[in-house]
This record gives sequence, C-alpha cells and structure tokens, in this order.
Amino acid sequence: MRWHPIGPILAVVALLTAGAPGVMAQSMIGGGDSPVEIDAQNGIEWQRDTKAYIARGDAHARRNGVEIRADTLTAFYRDGPDGKGQEIYRIDADGKVQIHSASERAYGDKGVYHVEQAVLVLIGKNLKLETQSAVITARDTLEYWDKKHLAVARGDAIVNSQKGRLRADILTAHIAQDGKRDLKQIDAFGHVLVSTGTEIARGEEGVYNPRTGLATLCGNVKITRGKNQLNGRCAEVNLVTGISRLVGGGGRVKGLITPEK
Repeated sequence: MRWHPIGPILAVVALLTAGAPGVMAQSMIGGGDSPVEIDAQNGIEWQRDTKAYIARGDAHARRNGVEIRADTLTAFYRDGPDGKGQEIYRIDADGKVQIHSASERAYGDKGVYHVEQAVLVLIGKNLKLETQSAVITARDTLEYWDKKHLAVARGDAIVNSQKGRLRADILTAHIAQDGKRDLKQIDAFGHVLVSTGTEIARGEEGVYNPRTGLATLCGNVKITRGKNQLNGRCAEVNLVTGISRLVGGGGRVKGLITPEK
C-alpha cells in the first residue's frame, strides 16, 4: 500500500492491509517508515468485492502525530502496478469527524479525502478549523488543499481571533511553511465584514494578516462607528489598535459625521 505524504493538518491515512471483525487495533507500514495505527470499538472489516476497509465505532487512525477520528472510517483502494500491493485513493469519514495535529484541529460531520489530489473536504453543521492564531467556521464546506497549503471555508465563513472578527462568503487561508504552521494571510471574497468591537467595515473583498491584525478592504467600502460613516474605494482596518482609515483605490472619499447633541 502506497502512502502519499501530506501536511500535518489533514494527513489522513492509508488504512490497514487486512482486518477482521472484532479486531481492536492494527498497524502497518506504508510507503514511508512510519506505521499507521487503526483502532475501532466495533471492529475493522475488509470488503474485497468493493475493495474497501471499514473501521466502525469511535474509529481512530494515527500516523506521524496526526489523528483522524470518526464514527466510521472507510478506505477505498485499488491494486498497485502489476498487481503488487494496494493504493488507497479515497478515505471517507462519517459521524463526529475530528482531525488533530500538533498545531491544528478540524471538525465536521462528514469528510472525504482525495489522496491523489491531496484534498480534504469536510461538510456538516458545525464546521470548524482551529489554528494557533484563529478559529475559522463555515456553513457549507471546509476544504484543505495540502499541495497549495490552503484552507478554504465556504458559506458565511468567519474567522475569529483575539484581535477581531472577519466574515465573508468565502475565506481562503494561506498556511505558513516556516515550521510554525500558522496562518499568514486570509483572503476574503463577497460581502466582507470586519468588526473591531468599536466599528464595522464592509467591502466586496479583502485581505487579512492574522500576525499583524491588519485587514485591507476594497470595493464599495463603508466604515461605520456609531452614527458616523466613511465611504470609499479601499480601507485599512487595524484590529489591534481599532483604527481604520480610507486609502487609495481611486474615487472620492465621503463621510457622514453626526455630532453629539
């Protein structure tokens, strides 16, 4: 069985070579040197006709410090070249899906991992990705693209951090490859809203740096603080200081200032 290496957040598994009902734990060696350990409360089943391995009941899969948990884990395989070995090409996780690594955690009701593309898609009611600097939630899907080092949240996507809150139709999070596995940039598309606690900024698209707390919005930008409002093409919002300002982008800047009585 051949392993395809993927990043820490969602390195899922090439499941066991053979299993039988009632087996509580098994391990194997994939394409690398590290074993994959599988355990399930209700046993592990090998379906030869459908070419699948199924681990049921609080199923866990672990490798290199990464763990995926679900009520059921199903690995689909095909025969390797010249009929030698097996290749896992898809892994389905169903029910209370959790994916843990040393720096990130992801949650969903169901998940599908496409091995060759190194893409994992989570769906469910409470989609969430937790990192060291922020928490990202979504309504429709939460995706991780390992080869591109991206996480994509779709549908009323929200990133919450100690510095503020960013919401958009789609959020694309770029994961740093400097060993920290932290978020270095988040791109926001569609109905973007940034909240600092004292003011709200809206725009059509934006870029947020979780490390500096600086968000840049563009496209029909409106900054509201109480009854006061500033309108322009682009704006910078500092979630650390709470200071916002309209910047370049062309066009005139307008403001509506309501004096205190």
